[in-house]
Amino acid sequence: MSAVRKDMRSTCPINLSLEIFGDRWTLLVLRDTIFTGARHFRELLNGPERISSNILADRLAMLVEHGLLTKAEDPSHRQKVTYGLTERAIQLLPVFVQLSDWGMRHLPVGEEYAARGAVLAAGGPQALEAFMDELRETHLGPGARLRPAPDGPTITAQMESAYAAAVNRAAGTRPASR
Repeated sequence: MSAVRKDMRSTCPINLSLEIFGDRWTLLVLRDTIFTGARHFRELLNGPERISSNILADRLAMLVEHGLLTKAEDPSHRQKVTYGLTERAIQLLPVFVQLSDWGMRHLPVGEEYAARGAVLAAGGPQALEAFMDELRETHLGPGARLRPAPDGPTITAQMESAYAAAVNRAAGTRPASR
């Protein structure tokens, strides 16, 4: 547990959490890293909400500073860095699922944006835990899983399939048959 900074308004757990990720851009950076697998600055910059590069740089630095993201040199390109989730960030997944579920029930959400969250909501706690383990494996390494990988398609693959199907429906096309 880290020490409370002097500029924090109170030690209320909700306040302290909001001091870190209580603005729209920070949550959207985490969302894109968690749900779309965005790991590089350009990938995050090209999100649908069109974050500006200076805001993105600021939020990435803050998320690294607070231990929610790691930053490492990309071995494929000297001037590129890769961002990864930490366990602290992975543990925010249930919060994102609840926000998504609330939005799907109360707001005019686009089907393609709801597709990934719907897979997690429909799969219940087991899907949530499986996806958290997939994130651990991707961002923390193969030994970071808390339980063995289940048989069948990954939650990530199921979410991507649901997203692609929703995009195809919105565009009025059918997925290619296999």
